[in-house]
Amino acid sequence: MARNQTPRDRADPVAGQTVRHGTGVRSTRAFPTEAYPHHLDPFVLFERFYIDPDKGFPMHTHKGFEIVSYMIEGGMEHEDSLGVEHTAYEDEAMRITTGREISHSEFPADERACNGLQLWVNLPREKKDVEPDYVDASADELPTATDDGATVTTVVGEGSPIALHTEMEYLDVRVSDTWTWSVPDGWTGFLYGVDGEGTVDGRAFGAGDVLPVTDARDVTAAADDGTFRFVAVAGRPHDEPIQQRGPFVL
Repeated sequence: MARNQTPRDRADPVAGQTVRHGTGVRSTRAFPTEAYPHHLDPFVLFERFYIDPDKGFPMHTHKGFEIVSYMIEGGMEHEDSLGVEHTAYEDEAMRITTGREISHSEFPADERACNGLQLWVNLPREKKDVEPDYVDASADELPTATDDGATVTTVVGEGSPIALHTEMEYLDVRVSDTWTWSVPDGWTGFLYGVDGEGTVDGRAFGAGDVLPVTDARDVTAAADDGTFRFVAVAGRPHDEPIQQRGPFVL
């Protein structure tokens, strides 16, 4: 199967893969990996990054997609070629539209390690050369509600100030009992474990695990002991090839 094709759902969650970046930063990648060597149209890649105090990403260039960074612990300093300087802390988000080209840097704040989640979303071909753009949101600006045994924060979606050129939703879910997620018809999505342990459709699921969902259906998550935290992300595919060349998506 070609890398850009959407595979059928796998019955079991897939463990994430450790990736070491050239700057000394490591991450746990959900996809593409050796275990799941595919993009999930419209999503290019997803990973949890870990940056030590003396590491980070110096100024580098991206184009052709959008980036959503969401902090789990600590703070990350962002600086870019638009003149933006901003530090995002726990439960805060940043979105970059790279468009025709943008350069940025990412370093841990306050001389402390940080970690967070980063999602790359493809831009449709007719929008590859849009003007680069940036927006951020504090934790207070992201809608949070208690829903059916879970606390759900909307990082991207209804009520959030973070919007993309792709129709999608991005939920930070903390389950104390059970919770059911419905993937809209025609959309592609995935679950990624952040903290704690539980089950997804009756199968064991923990931090660093990913469950791709390529068909519209309901997915039920249940916590074991304590709180089970994961993100649920879904979007409408562009039905276009995803051609990633390092920091560029053509």
